[in-house]
Amino acid sequence: MQVTTPEDFTDDSADSLRNVRALGIVSLLTDVSSEAIYPILPLFLTNVLGVPVTIIGLIESLAEATSSITRVISGWLSDRMGRRRPLVLFGYSLSNLAKPALALVPSWPSVLALRMADRLGKGIRTAPRDALIADSSAPTKRGAAFGLHRALDTAGAAIGPLAAWLVLTLSPDG
Repeated sequence: MQVTTPEDFTDDSADSLRNVRALGIVSLLTDVSSEAIYPILPLFLTNVLGVPVTIIGLIESLAEATSSITRVISGWLSDRMGRRRPLVLFGYSLSNLAKPALALVPSWPSVLALRMADRLGKGIRTAPRDALIADSSAPTKRGAAFGLHRALDTAGAAIGPLAAWLVLTLSPDG
């Protein structure tokens, strides 16, 4: 197994390796929060808010559609602006502000709005983030850069449910 080193990235930018590592860590942490919250969200909607299953389907469908549609627009905008970081920062910020607000929602329309805000953030950040990773790595080392990012992202997706299980185990009525 080959380990990613600073030489795997472009020499013309001191930010290259830092960009890839930072985006990987942010993706890890974002996935931890997403995967800790979203698997138990249907239980919250049905058991606490009394929402029918059809509304849960509506919420998830609209949220994912928002993400998919926004990716196309965001990718185009990123290329047109020639600046990727502001879109990546805004997208991650929007997602990470929406999730904690779910703890305060009084009704399913609020959940819908926050899920759509979270997925809007995902749609805004995804294409510019991937382009930034590509821009930050030498053409012959892009696989290593994307592999590092994906590994960290996947680790977050594994840690999130474990964190939720731990919290719910320690405080089942919390």
